[in-house]
Amino acid sequence: MSNRSELSSHELMMGLLYKIKNTLVLFLLSRSRPVKTIIACSIDYLLLAFGFWASLSIRINDFLIPNSQTLNLIIFAPLLGLPVLYFFGLYRSVLRYSNYRSTVTIVFAVSIYTIFWLIAVVSSGVVIKPIDFLVINFLISIFLILGVRFIAQKIFIERPESVRNILIYGAGTAGLQIASAMRLNAGFHIIGFIDDDREKTGSFLNDIRVFDSSNLEEIIEKKSINEIFITIPSLSRSERTSLLNKLKELSVMIRILPGLSDITDGRLSYSDLKKVRVEDLLKRQIREPDHELLKSKIYMKNILVTGAGGSIGSELCRQIIAYNPKKLVLLDHSEYALYKIEGDLLERKEDSNIVSKLCDVADESQIKRIIDDQDLHVIFHAAAYKHVPLVEKNIIPAIRTNILGSLLCMKAAIHSEVPDFVFISTDKAVRPTNIMGATKRFSELLLQKLIANQEGTKLSIVRFGNVLGSSGSVVPLFTKQIEKGGPITVTDSSIVRYFMTIMEAAQLVIQASAIDSEGGIFVLDMGEPVRIYDLAQDMIKLAGMNVKDRENPNGDIEIRITGLREGEKLYEELSHNSILRETSHPMISRATESAKFNDIENYLSQIEYSIDNNSEKELIQILALSPLDYKKMNT
Repeated sequence: MSNRSELSSHELMMGLLYKIKNTLVLFLLSRSRPVKTIIACSIDYLLLAFGFWASLSIRINDFLIPNSQTLNLIIFAPLLGLPVLYFFGLYRSVLRYSNYRSTVTIVFAVSIYTIFWLIAVVSSGVVIKPIDFLVINFLISIFLILGVRFIAQKIFIERPESVRNILIYGAGTAGLQIASAMRLNAGFHIIGFIDDDREKTGSFLNDIRVFDSSNLEEIIEKKSINEIFITIPSLSRSERTSLLNKLKELSVMIRILPGLSDITDGRLSYSDLKKVRVEDLLKRQIREPDHELLKSKIYMKNILVTGAGGSIGSELCRQIIAYNPKKLVLLDHSEYALYKIEGDLLERKEDSNIVSKLCDVADESQIKRIIDDQDLHVIFHAAAYKHVPLVEKNIIPAIRTNILGSLLCMKAAIHSEVPDFVFISTDKAVRPTNIMGATKRFSELLLQKLIANQEGTKLSIVRFGNVLGSSGSVVPLFTKQIEKGGPITVTDSSIVRYFMTIMEAAQLVIQASAIDSEGGIFVLDMGEPVRIYDLAQDMIKLAGMNVKDRENPNGDIEIRITGLREGEKLYEELSHNSILRETSHPMISRATESAKFNDIENYLSQIEYSIDNNSEKELIQILALSPLDYKKMNT
């Protein structure tokens, strides 16, 4: 019983001490730098005064009771030492940091200050043998100054297992700023800098060693590195991609500073470091948008975006609002999606003229009224059901929205004499193997027939592949699966897809529609296709983990092959054996297709009839018979 009481009392005491320590630490860390400097100077003053008294006591071999003369020295003489310590930079960094270089500095500074003490006590006549006093005072002062810093270091940097060892890649100004900011975060321990400049190798910057980049793998292993911070904002995209492709093989977490254009005030902190996204590893070259082309399409125009709350639609809205439209009309059938994008846009530009319309694009009367009333110059039609497996299970609403809704918007635009109508298509419309692709191809043919039969509204089709981070994309799915510890599910190890960033896709859609007055089909340059299995591996590595497979059974995340889903094919295409002609924009081509759309309206009538009869089988048959090159893929 007594043992339990003793143990409980001990635990209580330790808990109290821990609480006091944490309170003290939080108090000191929350002070401004000038306040911290004053506190450090005050502590050193007391230490130097005590050291002087202790030196005299040892020298006379007795407990010194100060008289008026020695008391004055004890009080005023430390003031000689503080300027010396300050001059040598002991107060430039926080008290809690100490290493070999700072130790050398302290020894040198205390040596100078001890000489000043010697002059003071000799001139006063207090010390009979000044050399003995010099040695004693020097040793005691060193012991006290270094000792308190050692204790402070233990108190302030009590590194639990959760503390992460950091390497900073880039020993420039940005790297130094990040290092200074990170020193205030007890959750990180900066091991050193990495730099490609061999002249910096082996040197110390702010007491942090610079390592040679050629020994990076060895350093990571020896120092148990958890994260690498890339702090070189001047890197070009190609240089950054090359560096990231090298680092991703090391299976450590990587964070990176944005480019120079994204750094506004020049003051950097940990929050400026971003997790490396998979788009940073894309091999395709991302070009700066043609701002004049974007402005010519948007500035002081009344613009409508259907599907404004979706992935593509919302990014289109963000790009549009940046170029000051006269009015931006948001149309979506989802109340929450509409509310969200409206709020996002108003945060970006409070004075924007934004009109939000809750409407189903297949609602003929509503669509006609909205387009008639808004005096529009441009319509970007992004509304669609596009998640392939879900569309396969919900054929009727998908056809109703993707085909009938699209046609209603096209015809309403022509009827209201809207100058410009832009239809957002997909690579899945090329020789489709699923309902989603077939509906998009059907709409393309309807639009092409309208192009051939009318001259008022400029009608354009913009076709591109997958966008990273969009709803239904593999990237958010893989991210969630990694966070849960895996496995990552990939349908087939050979499956490939085209990818571009959602921002670039939106910018290119606007630019494609602004190239000329002809309209037609525009195809975006998607670069080289990406193997989804490789994408999964890269995302695991970027998370600082290893792939678990036969070669590495002790890895972190398994990649599991599940088999192709219904309607899914191994690769996508961007054109129907079309002739692709260059445009004035290097990332945009014009497709010339010999499409068979003469009988498309007959098939359209059959589709409307089958929807009224709620017959999915008939709808699938109609799509198969239509000139879509649609072949349902059985898996």
